[in-house]
Amino acid sequence: MFQVDIIEKCKQNNRKAQLQLYNQYCNGMYIVAKRFLKDTADAEDVVQEAFLKAFTKLHQYNAEVTFGAWLKRIVINKSIDLIKSKKQELIELEEVHLKVIDTDYNNKWLVDDAITLNDVKKAINKLPDKYQYVVMLYLIEGYDHQEISEILNISVIASRTQLSRGKSKLQELLIQKQNGTGY
Repeated sequence: MFQVDIIEKCKQNNRKAQLQLYNQYCNGMYIVAKRFLKDTADAEDVVQEAFLKAFTKLHQYNAEVTFGAWLKRIVINKSIDLIKSKKQELIELEEVHLKVIDTDYNNKWLVDDAITLNDVKKAINKLPDKYQYVVMLYLIEGYDHQEISEILNISVIASRTQLSRGKSKLQELLIQKQNGTGY
């Protein structure tokens, strides 16, 4: 069964199709939620809530993006909402591919090769919340500034500014770590 067919059946409240769609995406969405949340149970709850919201709002899905990308945005929004409501710190990230090297040509990242992925994760967790969210969404999740502005309800300019400041603070933390004076 093609995904378009499954989604159409889900729109008609076909439970079998909903279960099939859930089974197809639940593990991936759990990994996304776990990147943002410390607690396993919280991540599981967010995934369940995201699917409930997706199934109730499925009529709003217009296939401009893949269903997975649409659902991922719901999961990220639910995760951020939970973090804000509990005022938690962001989590220790799972294995991720960071785009720390992928910076603008005028930003130079001069961090020693001895800095590990774990060091980068810890440094991101030390950033102020407003920078953490933008840095994670941009560097880890791969969203652009327009998408980040929509997710966080900030302007594109604020997204760019917070990313720039967040990357600067991240670099400072990593240089301090490299010099043996950081966290």
